Amino acid sequence: MSGKVKDFLTKYTMVLALVIVFALFSFLTDGRLLYAQNMSNLLLQNGYVLVLACGMLLCILTGGNIDLSVGSVNCLVGGLAAVLVTNMGLNPILTILLCLVIGLAVGVWQGYWIGYVRIPPFITTLAGMFIFRGFGRLVLDNKTVSIQNKAFLDVFTSYVKIPGLDDTVSYSAIIVGVVAAIYVVFSTINSRRNKAKKGYRQNSAVGDFGKAIIIAAVILWYCYLLSQYKGIPVMMIWVVAICLIYNFITSKTAFGRYFYAIGGNEKATKLSGIDTNKIYFVAYANMGLLAGLAGLLCAARVGSVNGNTGMSFEMDAIGSCFIGGASAYGGVGTVGGVVIGALLLGVINMGMSIMGIGDSWQYIVKGAVLLVAVVFDVISNRKSS
Repeated sequence: MSGKVKDFLTKYTMVLALVIVFALFSFLTDGRLLYAQNMSNLLLQNGYVLVLACGMLLCILTGGNIDLSVGSVNCLVGGLAAVLVTNMGLNPILTILLCLVIGLAVGVWQGYWIGYVRIPPFITTLAGMFIFRGFGRLVLDNKTVSIQNKAFLDVFTSYVKIPGLDDTVSYSAIIVGVVAAIYVVFSTINSRRNKAKKGYRQNSAVGDFGKAIIIAAVILWYCYLLSQYKGIPVMMIWVVAICLIYNFITSKTAFGRYFYAIGGNEKATKLSGIDTNKIYFVAYANMGLLAGLAGLLCAARVGSVNGNTGMSFEMDAIGSCFIGGASAYGGVGTVGGVVIGALLLGVINMGMSIMGIGDSWQYIVKGAVLLVAVVFDVISNRKSS
């Protein structure tokens, strides 16, 4: 096998895995996986995973650390939102802002112990998992609280509808797809032009433009499917916005590179003048904020909250990061990889559900995929060392 082929397979292992799994379940479900409604639900059902995984990535980058409390924070914030809106009649927008502040406060609390007192993240967040699950159940009074406030639900679960444009078919979804596809192609052109001006080494033009064209085609296809169902979900806007923001932070800012630096060598990073305590603090404070947002998304999506809401959500987020290429040792990982990992898990869940396969086998398959991804990472690190 040539070096270029090996490098390609190593770099795009999970992308190829996603394509294979997607094609496999499309065949096994007689094409039902490709129905417009299922493609729309694929994003909606995994929106909370993508939001949580973006925050989890920052924690993992600092040295393979994880946050075990995000599912419990999801329950606490979602439960608080349900009680405030349903039982107390509080203004929906004020409720959302208050719940995000609570999520951030939880993150600040844990970030302080981890960043400045240096309690191990595993222990701190394990304690948080129990504490915030308990608080969530107290807030809910161990009951299931439904959410029927339309204004609250519309902030997260409505669809973009432009009068005169989206009456029968959602043409706005097609327009968004075309604009996004054009942006992908032109950003590739602009990136290559800037690298050429600065004399940076570049990938082959065929590789860069081939990748851009494939991504653009996938966007156009997906937006076309959305147009055939209900159009663009508002939740998709929330999720895409979060992914774009964190992709920018991790790939385009000096502050984002600090997380990678700590995961690579914390002592060297500290000697270079970077406040590593602050970076740990920010990683977990940010995780709390995103867990709060995920709690709101989940509460609106399901329409109710109970004491078990958010159970094992942390596992989905962690699994998405590791499957998407984040290193168990820290210092390696991208938001793009996280998206691939979350979609891979989502396709497995949806495909097996359509086939009528129970939760037990879904857990087994997801666990096996995660194990393979981590084994691949460990073996790759050994070979490179």
